[in-house]
Amino acid sequence: MTLLRHPTATHGKVHHITPESAGWGYVGFGLYRLAAGESVAEQTGSTEVILVLVEGKARITASGQDWGEMGERLSVFEKTPPHCLYVPNDDGWTATATTACTLAVCAAPGKGGHKAQRLGPDGITLTPRGKGTNTRHINNIAMEGRDVADSLLVTEVFTPAGHWSSYPPHRHDEDDYPNMTYLEETYYHRLNPSQGFGIQRVWTEDGSLDETMAVSDHDVVLVPKGHHPCGAPYGYEMYYLNVMAGPIRKWRFKNHPDHDWIAQRDA
Repeated sequence: MTLLRHPTATHGKVHHITPESAGWGYVGFGLYRLAAGESVAEQTGSTEVILVLVEGKARITASGQDWGEMGERLSVFEKTPPHCLYVPNDDGWTATATTACTLAVCAAPGKGGHKAQRLGPDGITLTPRGKGTNTRHINNIAMEGRDVADSLLVTEVFTPAGHWSSYPPHRHDEDDYPNMTYLEETYYHRLNPSQGFGIQRVWTEDGSLDETMAVSDHDVVLVPKGHHPCGAPYGYEMYYLNVMAGPIRKWRFKNHPDHDWIAQRDA
C-alpha cells in the first residue's frame, strides 16, 4: 500500500485519514477546502483535535464557546504564525469560512487532560533550523515544550527552494523512551508555485520499507516507520504540516547511522 495520499477532490473534505485507513494506531488527519460561507461540523469522539487555519479565515465554535473569526494569512506562504484551536475528546466543533479557507484537522487519542484553547498565533514564532541548504523555518504549534495536548504533536515547516528538510534522515519508530519514542506521522505538503513538486523518501534500515515519492500541492505522506527526509527542487518552496502521536507525547529520534555525521558536524 502506497504511503502517498492524493486529495480526493479540490473542494470540501479532500483528505480523511484515520488510524484504520492508515493501518496504524494513533494519528488521524483531515483537510477541508471551503468557499466563503460554507460550514462544516464534527464531533471529536475519542480523539482530541487541533484545528489549524492553514490559510484563510473562519468563525469557529467549540466546547460551547464562540471563538470568533480565526485566521490571518490568505496564503500559507505568507509564513505568519497560524491560528489554531485545541478541542478535547468527547466534544465538537463547527467552522464557517468567512473567506476561501483551508482547514486542517489533526487528531490523536484524547485523555480528557486539556480544555479547549487557542494555540496560535500568540506563542508561535517562526524559527530557523539547520545550516546551509539544510536550513528550514519552523512554526511549533504543539510540540512537547507546550503542554497543550494529551497526545498530539503538531508543527509547520517552510523549506526554501533547493533545500532539504527532515534531514539528516531520522526515525522515531521504537517505543524505547528516553532513547527513542514511537511516533506515527503525517506530512501535508504545499508547493509554491503550486504546480511544483517535492521529493520524499521513507525507508527502513533493513530495507523492509523503501518508497520514494514525488509529492504535489495538497498531497499527504504517511510515515509509519523509518527515515523520512524531503527535498524542494530549485524554483519551488515547500511547506508541510506535521502531525505526530504515539504512546507518549515525547519526540525522541535517532539519525540514520550513515548520515549522522552531518548532524555532528553542524552541532
